[in-house]
Amino acid sequence: MINNYPIVNIYEKKSLNSKLSSQLLYGEKFQILDKKSDWLKIRTSYDKYTGFVKKRKFLKKIKITHKISSLNANLYSKPMHNFILKIKLPFCSLISVTDENKDFYKFKNYWVKKKDVVPINYNQEIFKNINIFKNIPYKWGGKTFRGIDCSALVQLFFKFNNLYCPRDTKDQIKYFKKKKKLKKNSIIFWKGHVAVCISKKKLIHAYGPKKKVLIMKINKTLKLIELTAKLKVIGIR
Repeated sequence: MINNYPIVNIYEKKSLNSKLSSQLLYGEKFQILDKKSDWLKIRTSYDKYTGFVKKRKFLKKIKITHKISSLNANLYSKPMHNFILKIKLPFCSLISVTDENKDFYKFKNYWVKKKDVVPINYNQEIFKNINIFKNIPYKWGGKTFRGIDCSALVQLFFKFNNLYCPRDTKDQIKYFKKKKKLKKNSIIFWKGHVAVCISKKKLIHAYGPKKKVLIMKINKTLKLIELTAKLKVIGIR
């Protein structure tokens, strides 16, 4: 099945009061494992993540052609700037473009600005635009501009570049190759936390205690986490 809603929450259990596990973005594929009343047990196709979503009318098939490259993309009912809707697609959403008109692409019954979209096979330096998430709220299980957690911040940029990355930190540290030195694009792991080096001196991470995505000095962060959470670095990748 294909998710055709901007953001769909994946829960650990069949309840809206259950813990948020992850999220489905627009265009993401998943498999239905079980159906119970108003809930579906699913497994995502990209990272094999399992959880529960509310039953909706999802699509069965779609040919993905493009992806959202901006933090969030406004949708329009017509290819004109004054026909903006109260709907936004998050970064890394996948769409099927069927038409175009000057500055706009059409998909389904919506229009989106071309500047917010790139072809599905587009690649760049993995963490090139990770700064677009600076100051976005921290949200456990979140994957979007409305809220994101530390492991999703890492995963999204691999997915955007058509590369695989596990969803959780405990699996990410096992998946990536070990490195000894910190440099730009290094990934730093603590137990239950992860950050990305954007230079030799600074990193970016979705930091729970500060409740948002922050750019911080590497040395300061290492000391802060060791002092407040009693955690030391367990791996560099």
